[in-house]
Amino acid sequence: EQHTRNSSGLGELDRVLGGGLVPGSAILIGGDPGAGKSTLLLQVMCHLASSVTALYVTGEESLEQVAMRARRLGLPLEALKLMAETDVHSLLSAATNLRPTIMVIDSIQVMHSSELTAAPGSVSQVRECAAQITRFAKQTNTIVFLVGHVTKDGSLAGPKVLEHMIDCSILLEGGADSRFRTLRGQKNRFGAVNELGVFAMT
Repeated sequence: EQHTRNSSGLGELDRVLGGGLVPGSAILIGGDPGAGKSTLLLQVMCHLASSVTALYVTGEESLEQVAMRARRLGLPLEALKLMAETDVHSLLSAATNLRPTIMVIDSIQVMHSSELTAAPGSVSQVRECAAQITRFAKQTNTIVFLVGHVTKDGSLAGPKVLEHMIDCSILLEGGADSRFRTLRGQKNRFGAVNELGVFAMT
């Protein structure tokens, strides 16, 4: 089958992804804390929620905090489905009932499966939760964004195996003292990885 692509509403993001969002794809977006990953995805989700079912799952912030950020950015929040959850089984159960077209998991490091005794954020938990979410994306043709934190040495926290599971890995970079952020692809099964997106914090 030919891959159909949906626009994210942000031209810079679409270009880095190879032309838009592919149904059933799992996209990992990494970056330092405060780089703007959640802000960028919240803009995308609020834009898409007006035309498709969009689910934003936050495991690190309260629903009120996410709503406050959306209001500060002047984003329409009415149609977006928000959920505060860290248990991967509860999350996938809700997603199965809701059947979203696009879903954001913020972040994969705080998700956990009750089947494992390891702590959230451990290698086994991140790997198992990412595997279950990626499987759900493929089976239901859902576009899934996984937010991943970057460690001090610049590598993604959690197992390297994450990058083998997902279809696309992108990195949002930019120092706290700069108002510019660059988005670049590190892996992309649906396009080239030599594209660069530039964003300004306004």
